Amino acid sequence: MNRDELVRWLDAYLDIGGLDDVSQNGLQVEGRAEVTRVGAAVDASLKTFQDALAQGVDFLIVHHGLFWGRPEPVVGPLRRRLAALFEGGINLYAAHLPLDAHPEVGNNAVLARALGLTELAPFGGVGLQGRFSPAQRLHDLADRMGRITGMQALVHQGGSDLIQRAAVVTGSGASLIAEAARAGLDLLITGEPKHAAFHDPFEWGINVLYAGHYDTEVFGVKALAERIEAEFGLPWVFLDHPTGL
Repeated sequence: MNRDELVRWLDAYLDIGGLDDVSQNGLQVEGRAEVTRVGAAVDASLKTFQDALAQGVDFLIVHHGLFWGRPEPVVGPLRRRLAALFEGGINLYAAHLPLDAHPEVGNNAVLARALGLTELAPFGGVGLQGRFSPAQRLHDLADRMGRITGMQALVHQGGSDLIQRAAVVTGSGASLIAEAARAGLDLLITGEPKHAAFHDPFEWGINVLYAGHYDTEVFGVKALAERIEAEFGLPWVFLDHPTGL
């Protein structure tokens, strides 16, 4: 498939310029003109690029790209990362907030559906809130998150053990604890804990599940790659390099 045709489709499907984002979303590095195999990964690391090359990937989609809104000197790790892409002819496509917010393949949408949340509505910019029917026990939800992600979630129980209304904000959403409490939610599910937010769940009377920044953001790139395969017949592979964070 022609690279530029795939990029145009992705830009439109993800509404790639529709959100104000520090990430330079879209095609970040141009590689081969013809795409034969898609890779999906969370982070744009050298290990990811080397893995992509070894597995014959020529179009790599990442959630966290290389460029974040300011010029960077091409030295050290960035030079080595770019050299790996150039030498392998690998196209690099980044989708940060557009992939968090997408209603079909977004990180939050996919995770919310996997957890069984219904009556979904926007929350916190790119997140989603919804309802469990029937209500769920907090630690049962924590166990379910562990089965979905493969990592046991960290539970900060500041509220009731019975969860009916919850929000999902993958990645870094600890700053939204107060907003979730003011919205009358029982639970906020997010990725990484923040020291500055440690006391917030207990003082606001709300529960928080921290399920890992990386582990809550594998869903979007996988779902997007599956969508590309369904649309264009391109095979894909997930390149897994977990951070433990």
